Amino acid sequence: MKLFRKDMDPRCAYCEHGSRLNEREVMCVKQGVMPVEGHCRRFRYNPLKRTPPRPAVLDTGHLREKDFSI
Repeated sequence: MKLFRKDMDPRCAYCEHGSRLNEREVMCVKQGVMPVEGHCRRFRYNPLKRTPPRPAVLDTGHLREKDFSI
């Protein structure tokens, strides 16, 4: 996954003009208090504000010893 995708959905949560107030609101220097999912025409993507999804956890509960032998 690239950091600078062209088809990225703009969100105030990772705009360079905003700073997070809480889980649902962002303080924007251009628009004031905005929802995290919102955006405006002054959106500028800041990749450092975007948190990547958590990696998948390997479920080893159903594996047996013979699954690893040749």
